[in-house]
Amino acid sequence: MSDVSSRRSAAGRGVEWVGRVAAGRLAAGAAFVRFVGGVSSLLGVTLAWFGRGLIRRRARAAPATFVRQMVRIGVESIGIVVLVQTFIGIILTLQLAPTLELYGQLERVADVVGIAVFRELGPLLTAIVISGFAGASIAAELGAMVEGEEIKALRAHALNPIRFLIVPRFVATVLMLTGLTVLADVVGVAGGLATSMTVLGVSFDTYMSLTREALTLSDFYTGLIKAGCFGAIVAMIASYEGLNVRGGAEGVGRATTQTVVKSIVALIGVDVIFTAVFFAFKV
Repeated sequence: MSDVSSRRSAAGRGVEWVGRVAAGRLAAGAAFVRFVGGVSSLLGVTLAWFGRGLIRRRARAAPATFVRQMVRIGVESIGIVVLVQTFIGIILTLQLAPTLELYGQLERVADVVGIAVFRELGPLLTAIVISGFAGASIAAELGAMVEGEEIKALRAHALNPIRFLIVPRFVATVLMLTGLTVLADVVGVAGGLATSMTVLGVSFDTYMSLTREALTLSDFYTGLIKAGCFGAIVAMIASYEGLNVRGGAEGVGRATTQTVVKSIVALIGVDVIFTAVFFAFKV
């Protein structure tokens, strides 16, 4: 009798464990859907206000607001972007050199570095840097406004917070990330060039000639398309997390962490989609 009871209790615990796991998975799925829906909804409202601003001057935020955000997000990020992309150019060159040397094509390191930086590493790594440098800052700033009830004060004065707070950050992130990507492309190739000349013995003329031969216009504009979309992703995730802060200072810290983590995952996921589409259409 005791054996039957123990088997029943074990079966009950098993069913309970399965129920807990299923409930956890459902909760995680619901949270993911809610997050994607919230970010998408915020993006739609932001684009609507941006469109109104293009048509009606009264719907625009002050130009000084856009300039301030562009300086904070873009200009202040130049140093770290240049540093990271220079290191990437050096690393790629040194990693590729032994393999290419086996086939007697050492100078062809210029081709691989140029294509990799322009199509992939320039926009992606710049976006990751911006997500940590500026995205977390946007989330923390908006979260502090939520906790300080500044958002409520704007609404109480019939001022839409999306128009005055989100649109300038969205536009500044998209524009500056695109511009920083161009800079990152140049710096990444320059890092590879400097390493090739000083370490591998490849001449300046040879490196630049092979780079020009390898790169096409599609390599450039596919990277810029990615950069613009990456900027929108970083801005929207940071804004969504900041506007949904709960729990005081702890909530603000959690929002900044979630912004960086979710942005990086989203950037890599969207980059996979872009790469697959460009590959399918031979772009």
